[in-house]
Amino acid sequence: MANAADLIQRRQRSEFQSKVKETLFTAIKGNPDLIPSLLTLALNDALTYDKATKSGGPNGSIRFSSEIGRPENTGLSAAMNLLEEAKKEIDSYSKGGPISYADLIHFAAQSAAKATFLAAAIRKCGGNEEKGKTLYNAYGSNGQWGLFDRQFGRADTQDPDPEGRVPIWEKASVQEMKDKFVAVGFGPRQLAVLSAFLGPDQTATETLLATDPDVAPWVQKYQRSRETVSQTDYEVDLITTFTKLSTLGQQINYEAYTYPPPKIDITKLKL
Repeated sequence: MANAADLIQRRQRSEFQSKVKETLFTAIKGNPDLIPSLLTLALNDALTYDKATKSGGPNGSIRFSSEIGRPENTGLSAAMNLLEEAKKEIDSYSKGGPISYADLIHFAAQSAAKATFLAAAIRKCGGNEEKGKTLYNAYGSNGQWGLFDRQFGRADTQDPDPEGRVPIWEKASVQEMKDKFVAVGFGPRQLAVLSAFLGPDQTATETLLATDPDVAPWVQKYQRSRETVSQTDYEVDLITTFTKLSTLGQQINYEAYTYPPPKIDITKLKL
């Protein structure tokens, strides 16, 4: 059973996380063209993970100029710059220390993914934003993010991750993509559901993925799902896969962003 101190820390983390999400939502809403880059930024940050050495992963290393300047990260600097600005605001109101880049990058990708889900609902309502929000709140999979939200406390690395671990998605063959996903414990299903993370043109990416007999059935499954009102199969599988991706090799600090509550001088109480 949780004691009083545990409950206080949970509340502190929950309140801080809610404010972080509000900041990121506002930043992304003002820059919707950066949504694909934010998704790829998180993917490329995480896929430096190496199972053999247990190094790399979603550790914020992509923030370093020597890493984000690599060929596989071409075009992602604007997204990182947006997050740098968001971080300044977040750190200004944080009572439990600065947010890690690792958390910042992956919670931004969560916000970006949610934005794509909401945009799809609005399109299904003929562009009516209020009806779209109602549709998404009623039928969307927002409640599936619970495990992801609990994984709040990723640690930052202090050095760039090794080169050569992430493909250049626009030039990679499907086999190269599959090999990379297998190397971190994923398969064709996860590759298909993360198609939006593999570059700015999801349709072109899926067209390529559908040429592979192992990936094609999953691409078709998720395309059919996105045509439904709820998109349940697509959204749930994406959330599940991204949650796993965003913690590869990470040891989550479940006390991150907590702080001592203010002390009360009982001698000054008037009873």
